[in-house]
Amino acid sequence: MFIGRDKEKQELMRAYNSLESEFVAVYGRRRVGKTYLVRQTFKDQLTFACSGQASGNMADQLFGWYSSLKDAGLQVKNRPKSWLEAFDLLKELIKSSQSRKKVIFIDEMPWLDTPKARFVNALEFFWNGWASGRDDVLLIVCGSATSWIVNKLFKNHGGLHNRVTYRILLEPFTLNECERYGIARGFNLSRYDILELYMVLGGIPFYWSLLEAGKSVAQNIDNMFFASNGKLRYEFDELYNSLFKSPEHYIAIVNALGENKAGLTREELIKTCDLSSNGTYTNTLRDLEYCGFIRAIPAYGNKNGSLYQLIDNFTLFYFKFMSQNANNDEMFWSHNYLSPLRSAWVGLAFERVCFQHIKQIKQALGIAGVVANVFSWRTGPSPQGEAGAQIDMLIDRADNMVNICEMKFSKQEYVVSNDDVKILRHKALRFSQMRGRKKSINLTLITVAGIARTGHWGEIQNVITASDLFAG
Repeated sequence: MFIGRDKEKQELMRAYNSLESEFVAVYGRRRVGKTYLVRQTFKDQLTFACSGQASGNMADQLFGWYSSLKDAGLQVKNRPKSWLEAFDLLKELIKSSQSRKKVIFIDEMPWLDTPKARFVNALEFFWNGWASGRDDVLLIVCGSATSWIVNKLFKNHGGLHNRVTYRILLEPFTLNECERYGIARGFNLSRYDILELYMVLGGIPFYWSLLEAGKSVAQNIDNMFFASNGKLRYEFDELYNSLFKSPEHYIAIVNALGENKAGLTREELIKTCDLSSNGTYTNTLRDLEYCGFIRAIPAYGNKNGSLYQLIDNFTLFYFKFMSQNANNDEMFWSHNYLSPLRSAWVGLAFERVCFQHIKQIKQALGIAGVVANVFSWRTGPSPQGEAGAQIDMLIDRADNMVNICEMKFSKQEYVVSNDDVKILRHKALRFSQMRGRKKSINLTLITVAGIARTGHWGEIQNVITASDLFAG
């Protein structure tokens, strides 16, 4: 079932209709739908399709290539013993094809690059020495190990430097796309249910495809995550082990970020995870960013003070609940649906959903066409003894305005209390003291169902609701 991805399909077709050979890289988080996008776009137009094997050695990968060549119709006498030979056989297949454009699809390419295989060298020789000189080859490569795609292809300083002609980042579905997907599947889900599912599943299409119609949100989550045969019960280990050769350091970082609501700086992460501040640590952070698990939010007024946050909804859910399910309760979510444990989680999960819908928030504020950057900001106690302050989402606008955003999860209309107003005023005051009164400040509340017109609601200048986050 194909929902959305219009821009990405157009990019693929633009490459297909090009009068030159094109090298396309489709990348993004595992399970986000990269393979599905390519296969649905081209269907029976693929001249050759091959996929790497997650734990295969060089011999396994070459056999898979050999088998795919035979499936594509090439009469292959001997199996290739090297990647140079393997790409030579691919050239023979391309030359024998009568298609106007020869579409070559290599899925999970990072897995083909086993130790000492010299795969990248062979790819470089194939593309630079042969395919790029033709006008009829469309090479499409995919990989869930996004860091490999970025480092080995995009940042290649050798023969593949600037050779990728189309870079297509496939991002998770938005709330709007998940709603459309549910409708297409025949689900009659309320927006509140979609929001709650999004806080667990994120916008990962594969996860949404596992939902069963006629079951409540709690029943679906129990069936997918906590049942003994749950299809996502072991997803966490499979996810990180398939992407990273040594996942322990990666897991330590996302675990630390999962325990810290506001996020951690680089230095705080080093202390928390007992890691060394070196190139390996820097690469680990970058890999997690490339793969869509964490996000670095710039600190306002400090170029080197970014806060790292865990942004992957599923990973956050795993740390909060699945790793805590020591009794193997197969109905854990149903049994804890009204518990303080869940109540503490929904606030953090809702904040993450808001950060994943910055475009929609700007649109709701009426600043879609205004240059506006999102920052975090925090300061310690003042010399005069005033308490420190932290702003998780600060929108700095080119129209001389700053939005200090507070996110509150409540199924009903949120009642703005006196304490809420005091906290927001304090944040605004400390921000003005530290940064100067250069811009006007708007206090902004992002809630699920809006705010009740009672109490201190008049102190809030902007209100954004979950319905605003569902905008296309």
